[in-house]
Amino acid sequence: MIQRIEPGPGQESVWDYPRPPRLEPSDRRIRVIFNGETIADSTRTYRVLETSHPPVYYIPLVDVAQRYLVPTGRSSFCEWKGVAQYYDLVMGDLRVESALWRYPSPTEQFQAIADCVAFYPSKMDACYVDDEPVTAQPGDFYGGWITSQIVGPFKGGLGTWGW
Repeated sequence: MIQRIEPGPGQESVWDYPRPPRLEPSDRRIRVIFNGETIADSTRTYRVLETSHPPVYYIPLVDVAQRYLVPTGRSSFCEWKGVAQYYDLVMGDLRVESALWRYPSPTEQFQAIADCVAFYPSKMDACYVDDEPVTAQPGDFYGGWITSQIVGPFKGGLGTWGW
């Protein structure tokens, strides 16, 4: 049986997040660093909150160094958000495959993220929420961002697929 961690003051439990997921605006400063360069920096992002998952931050494309994004042709389907398209991150000789994704034509509930991208924190040098370094959600399927304000347990690691 899954044991929910009780959140402390100023914390959120991913087990209190809804299903289907909720989209909410965030004014927290979100930064993504790769190869010593800031790839994204924004205070006008969105969080997707879904039961058992740390938040995924969607960053407006205008706040992303788009010159490093190369479409892959890969896609996936989310029953809530629609069809995702993936991008490699390419800087000179460095290429990180499927480092980020977006929903260019999301469902009505998620229209606000149509011009946004989400990064897998595990594939970047560092990601930050305000000035706090992010820990990547276990596994690379969901791409959640774990900070000290988020408690689990989190889906994504070994043995959690049946949750």
